[in-house]
Amino acid sequence: MQDSLIKKATRFGFGEALIELGEKDEKIFVLGADTVSSVAIDGFAKKFPERFVNVGVAETNLMGMAAGLAISGFIPFAATYGVFASGRPWEQIRTTICYPNLNVKIGGSHAGLMVGPDGATHQALEEIAIMRVLPNMTVVVPCDAIEAKKATIASAYINGPAYIRYGREAVPVITKEETSFTLGKADTLRDGSDIALIACGTMVFEALCASELLAKKGIKAKVINLHTIKPIDESAIISAAKECGAIVTAEEHQLACGMGSAVCEVLAKNYPVPVEMVGMNDQFGESGNPADLMKQFGLTGEDIVIAAEKALKRK
Repeated sequence: MQDSLIKKATRFGFGEALIELGEKDEKIFVLGADTVSSVAIDGFAKKFPERFVNVGVAETNLMGMAAGLAISGFIPFAATYGVFASGRPWEQIRTTICYPNLNVKIGGSHAGLMVGPDGATHQALEEIAIMRVLPNMTVVVPCDAIEAKKATIASAYINGPAYIRYGREAVPVITKEETSFTLGKADTLRDGSDIALIACGTMVFEALCASELLAKKGIKAKVINLHTIKPIDESAIISAAKECGAIVTAEEHQLACGMGSAVCEVLAKNYPVPVEMVGMNDQFGESGNPADLMKQFGLTGEDIVIAAEKALKRK
């Protein structure tokens, strides 16, 4: 399946969206924190230098300036590595952006294990958790470059703050320009009645691969792209539980408090079914080839298959 697909990093979808937004709306303003080209905001900086500021390695200032711009009527996008966009300025995001519900959009690049050689210090594996816990914050994890562009454009015009998680490594493009995208509404990419595979980000492709492997075993797996972690699509999750009776969640993030936890919160309140979770199991990543790291830490289609078989035994 992978050999037949074009690969493109989600960061480029983010960058393309900013340029498109900037061309249409003079209220769009972009701020960076030194990592301008690597997080794909250099194109906007070159085209609209009067609406771009590189604050340097000063992430708390980055968020404070973004808040000030939002108060002044702009729609600011503050982008840097996900680790630094979420962790260092978390209190500023909480108190200066989320508490007053300001229209600030945060781009967290280089998320997940697939940062690869940069290692544990740069592999954002906790930020879904610390962003989704914040009141008023929308959290989006696009699965490919096309969806990243759509998510960025959609996020610009929702009321309040948003966190858009995107990556460094080229990943398979599995959606199309005409594929529907609505913030807060999950997309079913493949139907199935035996088990539901709910994934976000890079793990959506792995879930599709897993569904093909499961099909060879006679197991029909529904694949759901849960690109919006908050607000979460409760109806899609509950429907999947009722139709399939078992669920596997898959994310390139810590298992604790991430997308899988959010799914389980919905199920616990509404329709409990057996759930297995695929993700980082309370450990940091390390430096290495991205594909090798995904195998080492159990984030592949094959690992989703193993989890699915465990969940099915508990139906």
